[in-house]
Amino acid sequence: MCHPVVTLSCYNESNEMVIKVQTNRLFEIIYILLDKKNISSGELAKQLGVSRRTICRDIDTLSVAGIPIYTERGRGGGVRLLPDYVFDKSILSEQEQNEILSALHGLSTIKTDDTTRILQKLSTVFNKTPTNWLEVDYSGWSHENDFFNEFKRAILERRVAEFDYYNSYGDKTFRRIEPIQLWFKSKAWYLKGFCLTKQGVRLYKLSRIKNLVVLDEHFAQRESCDISGSHSYHFDPDKTSTVRLRIEPQMSHRVFDDFYESMVEKQPDGSFIVTVAWPVDEWLYGFILSFGRYIEVLEPQHLQDVIKDEALEISKKYL
Repeated sequence: MCHPVVTLSCYNESNEMVIKVQTNRLFEIIYILLDKKNISSGELAKQLGVSRRTICRDIDTLSVAGIPIYTERGRGGGVRLLPDYVFDKSILSEQEQNEILSALHGLSTIKTDDTTRILQKLSTVFNKTPTNWLEVDYSGWSHENDFFNEFKRAILERRVAEFDYYNSYGDKTFRRIEPIQLWFKSKAWYLKGFCLTKQGVRLYKLSRIKNLVVLDEHFAQRESCDISGSHSYHFDPDKTSTVRLRIEPQMSHRVFDDFYESMVEKQPDGSFIVTVAWPVDEWLYGFILSFGRYIEVLEPQHLQDVIKDEALEISKKYL
């Protein structure tokens, strides 16, 4: 009778699937015994969906392979491993075992069933209880448009998605895309997808997506669809201006959230002078106005004029 690993080399390609199933079942028996300590061959057969005769053959195979597995007859008997047996993990140090469990726990926050199952199995193998060191909730506080899990399914299963999308000007358009990747940038989630209308990769902010429908229509992976370049978006230097802002101490909590330390100079009165190279556009106007009365534009002059006009228009609404 062959060792399970050796057995793999004794079969041709036509038996590859059978071998995978058998090998997985052998490991599954070990995991079950490590967790339950003792179980009847009948229960094992039922749990694994095979006959008792198959379980008996598997027990013989494991025994020959050096796994200290044995059976006891009679009341309270069953299949078990020798007391204090631990699955061979000598190739991994204590720190490496902890790192693996911690990493798997982090992955399990995306609610992947396979990852959770692997985490449970390895925790049993290593005889450890993983530390619950990370909790991630992808939904917004309003619990509206929580499309994270729907897009995850669409990406993994390669399903076409349709939705309405609002751009930065509030214009609504219908989009039909092949979802590629969920991307977290700065403080927001985005979706990268191949737009079937524009025939190119586009970026969509999740909070602007409405009326999502994941279709049963599948798509093939596009070999020429390169998304690596879309990970970083840099301002065109020819379209930027040097912007200097004075931000009052009441907004100190936002200063280091929104700017790098190298951009900030703290003043003796507790205020901050911020110098950045940004495009002067609608986004910048809205960003500055979000600080309310606690910000002042020092330069450029044309940005001062725009903010003053915007503030006047806002004040007219309350006259």
